[in-house]
Amino acid sequence: MRIPKHIAIIPDGNRRWAKNSGLEKHEGYEHGLNPGVEALRIAQQYGVEELTYYGFTTDNCKRPSVQVKSFVNACINAIELIKQENVNLLVVGNTASPMFPKELLPYTNERVQFGEGTTKVNFLVNYGWEWDLGKLSIATTNRHTIMESLGSKGISRIDLVIRWGGRKRLSGLLPVQSVYADFYTLDEMWPDFCEKQFLEALSWYSKQDVTLGG
Repeated sequence: MRIPKHIAIIPDGNRRWAKNSGLEKHEGYEHGLNPGVEALRIAQQYGVEELTYYGFTTDNCKRPSVQVKSFVNACINAIELIKQENVNLLVVGNTASPMFPKELLPYTNERVQFGEGTTKVNFLVNYGWEWDLGKLSIATTNRHTIMESLGSKGISRIDLVIRWGGRKRLSGLLPVQSVYADFYTLDEMWPDFCEKQFLEALSWYSKQDVTLGG
């Protein structure tokens, strides 16, 4: 099976899962923490070199304050769990905004290794595509210059995007890195993550004709 080097995960459906489970919407985010660690361990088992999690966006901050507080705390807690694994961690997002949690600032300037650091892990926090592209000049044509100008310059090109929750959109995820990514969606909500779902996505990817435009 051909394994993608870099997978991006959009862990959608937390609020809908909470509502269907008789909980308040904001209670769904904490139930997405363990699935994140499970996905990382499976990715490592199959030799995925880089894994990106879409934590929360600048647009998500328009939600009710109780939900915003919950998903910010969930991202902080997720990083604490990820740090227990063998990862090379980078957190990317608009650190100048008051919505960026100060607890995560130590991981934003360069990668921080935990354990053996075998897998690059990127976590998008208070991320917005407009912020990411904000430093670009419309006159810029050199590929290297473009990459170095990105807010997300430390993240490589994505091979496969997997989105839970049934939505069929990228929601602004890393527009430069995802330019040639294959896109796989599941109807299951993120808190209902299981290994079978991840392996089915890998199997699907291995059957795609990856040409990168060639």
